[in-house]
Amino acid sequence: MSSWFPMLTVLSMFYYICLRRRARLASRGEMINSRRAIESNSRALPMSIEVVQYAKEVLDFSSHYGSENSMSYTMWNLAGPPNVYPSSGDFTQTAVFRTYGNWWHQSSSSSAFKRTSPSFFSLDYVELAFEEPVYPTAIHILETYHPGSVVKILACSANPYSQTPPAEVRWETIWSAEPSRAHSPQARQFTPCIKEIDFPTNLLRLETNSSLLDYYSELDAVELHGVKEKPMLSLKIATIDMSDLDEDEYDDEDGCGIDCLTNQFSSSSLRDWTSNGYFDKLPYELIQLIISHLALPDLCRLAQTCKLLYQHCCDPLQYTYLSLQPYWATLTDASLEYLLPRCTLVQWLNLSWTGNRGFITTSGFSRLLKVCGSELVCLKLACGHFLNEACLEVIVEMCPTLQELNLSSCDKLPPPAFSHISKLCGLKRLVLYRTKIEQTALLSILNFCRELQHLNLGSCVLIEDYDLIAGVIGAKCKKLRSLDLWRCKNITEKGITELASGCPHLEELDLGWCPTLHSGTGCFTNLARKLPGLRKLFLTANRSVCDSDIEELAANCQHLQYLDILGTRLVSPQSLRKLLECCRELVLLDVSFCSQIDNRVVQELASRFPNVSIKKSFTQ
Repeated sequence: MSSWFPMLTVLSMFYYICLRRRARLASRGEMINSRRAIESNSRALPMSIEVVQYAKEVLDFSSHYGSENSMSYTMWNLAGPPNVYPSSGDFTQTAVFRTYGNWWHQSSSSSAFKRTSPSFFSLDYVELAFEEPVYPTAIHILETYHPGSVVKILACSANPYSQTPPAEVRWETIWSAEPSRAHSPQARQFTPCIKEIDFPTNLLRLETNSSLLDYYSELDAVELHGVKEKPMLSLKIATIDMSDLDEDEYDDEDGCGIDCLTNQFSSSSLRDWTSNGYFDKLPYELIQLIISHLALPDLCRLAQTCKLLYQHCCDPLQYTYLSLQPYWATLTDASLEYLLPRCTLVQWLNLSWTGNRGFITTSGFSRLLKVCGSELVCLKLACGHFLNEACLEVIVEMCPTLQELNLSSCDKLPPPAFSHISKLCGLKRLVLYRTKIEQTALLSILNFCRELQHLNLGSCVLIEDYDLIAGVIGAKCKKLRSLDLWRCKNITEKGITELASGCPHLEELDLGWCPTLHSGTGCFTNLARKLPGLRKLFLTANRSVCDSDIEELAANCQHLQYLDILGTRLVSPQSLRKLLECCRELVLLDVSFCSQIDNRVVQELASRFPNVSIKKSFTQ
């Protein structure tokens, strides 16, 4: 026990130093907040009349439940006045994101990312433009089903309708909270207490997290209240001398916390203690382990304290997992340039949501990949609207060992750019959800990337013949474990047969909203018999799914965990009982809008099989 005493003392000292630094920052932050509170309370009533407006247009979003060629369940429903509110329930006229609950991210098709900022909770977003820029005084979010998904609201200084490009684009968080869920799935008007900002805005961004919700959250409209003239101070109060504080340095209310990346400094300006006390006795690896628990902004700030910690914080081993997604609002070429010396060993890089509106350029992205590309195995670029064909060429050239590429919702990437992906022969995971990939490019990828294990082609509207695609997948991608064909418009039993025969290791298959599949052809029976290892099967909105299909799943797919048969009228309670008795690993069963399965049946099954979450949506 005595041998551990010096080590515990050292760790205690390190913890004390961190607490002192945090306390100092906190006290300065409290003084800043106190000043703001006094200023806020002293504001006079605005001179102008309050303007009330609904969103004029949906500019961007990360995902939606609906298709690209319709309005049902799409983010575009957030434009304009409410369609449903105050009614509650599942309505097609609302905006619905693609996922909900934790189970979605626990499946093998999901790819988790280590060392993400603990204060970053957002999983989806939508950006809304309004007609007139105003200083916001209130925001009303009309939620019609399973409310509670919104975790952050941001305002932007740029006017999307201005003909003059802004000199600077600034995002500021006006409200944020941790994920939660409402006590009831019923409709509500959510009016968070928003922070005042010093610029007018007509561009809002809602960020959501539905991981704690029991079902899909539905949003109907967003109402922005504001005044056109900046509220003025009615009097000046000199309370605390703040002249010795740099407010911008310590003000981190926007939650971005990455501004420190652009504060250049040299190790020569740091203190060079002749002795670091017990720190000199600590093994290098132990200090590395301690600081590995810090988020990126904290790591960058700690590097500015002394040369010893600068050396540790700049060690490339601290950056093998680098997620820059939480800092999308302030991440620029300059930020990437600052990180370059630390990125030589990056293997997992997340740039999702970053770089939009000119924040990151092709040259800045290229310089980053030239430094870290040779080691990269995972590159996430979801909603990266700065991407162009030149960026894809750089990825192919600089990342020869890449195994995972996520281009989800990169809907501005031109179709010819995707042809370059076929040169990444070692890819194991490829996400092309909501992209404009064309059939020729996809066929080339499938022919050359034969190591694919996870493939997401959801809502790829430019594919002309999904039967042909399924046939090539069955012939070339023998190691495939998960396939997402959500809302593919023309796959038939022919494609399903070739897929089931050629991919025996398939565990997850999403055929939701595929209107050309019909149970009468035997396609679902064939799936159940050929793929006994199935763990997830979505047959959402397929009206032809019947008892015989459910019985085949019960007999052959006993490892099934997730099953969605929303919308069928041909499945009886008896077949569901048999399924639940045989598939003991089942954790999710969606029987929403199944006319033979009423609430009484759901309650009975839920009591008999308490480990299964049985979903039954409703419309008021």
